[in-house]
Amino acid sequence: MRLSVLDLSPVGAGVTQAEAVRQTLEVAKAAERLGYDRFWVAEHHNIEGLASPAPEILIAALTQVTSTIRLGSGGVMLVNYSPLKVAEVFMELEALAPGRIDLGVGRALGADGRTGAALRSASSEAFPHYFALLNAWLLDASGKELIGPDHPAREIRAHPRGPSHPDLFMLCSSPDSADFAGRAGVGMVFAEFIARADGAPAVEAYRRAFTPSPFRQTPMAAIATIALAADTEAEALRLDAPRRASTLATALGRRQRFPVIPEAQAFLAEHADDPRLLDIEARSIAGDAGTVRRRLAEKAQASGADEIFVMASGPSLESRIRSLALIKPA
Repeated sequence: MRLSVLDLSPVGAGVTQAEAVRQTLEVAKAAERLGYDRFWVAEHHNIEGLASPAPEILIAALTQVTSTIRLGSGGVMLVNYSPLKVAEVFMELEALAPGRIDLGVGRALGADGRTGAALRSASSEAFPHYFALLNAWLLDASGKELIGPDHPAREIRAHPRGPSHPDLFMLCSSPDSADFAGRAGVGMVFAEFIARADGAPAVEAYRRAFTPSPFRQTPMAAIATIALAADTEAEALRLDAPRRASTLATALGRRQRFPVIPEAQAFLAEHADDPRLLDIEARSIAGDAGTVRRRLAEKAQASGADEIFVMASGPSLESRIRSLALIKPA
């Protein structure tokens, strides 16, 4: 089972947002040391508990503190940006770390509507057009000429040009978006923790639709899930309490963070009978090392995924790194 890491730069108790960004660098170094395949960072805007609005900047920093692990975005919210600028940024990253850059793109905003307006985001209907332009510019910049005389972007080139290009993935939350990724011939990562659904139907839709492209000749499907391992199941559930409490609060219409574990445990006890709590717990994995590894393997087998991304979960830097070490010992 191939394992990779998705990190959202969570802001833990007593940690500033700036410190949370720097902690992501430490998690990446640990993931490389432990032998994970990829380390991806996310894009979120106007969320107090996540310090991850600019994955391209974090990836640039990560190229300087790692040497072997693949680095990528999980993902760049394409409708927030010019496709040409995204192509240029990731070709620049490819120049810094040849053969190690992944570009995962999503069609959502990564933000609420007002924040999207401040970003001057396009509507989601623009995504297919943006995606086609991005695709062409990335391949053209690596010498695979797709921009012909009739292309709307003729005479415009993405730089820096080089012999290789970032590997392109689409972040999906439904079988329909997975079908789009398959027809485009790019990699697909199903965000199971966002979709609140099993990833198997999306993997099946992707494989059924897959058409070879200059990006890849064979399909590559992954599932991203939340996983937290600790020395015992009780300790894992204790460490996971802030995440579960914050998620439940959001489901209740309250934007509330629980950085302190006792407060999170009290909130969970107060709402112990809420059926939404069972759904939250079903969409994540928390337990001792053996339990988490077994459940991840079962997920990969049941879904047909080639790779599993584990969200680097935990209320502190130490718990996140310890969890990754237990899930995949070096």
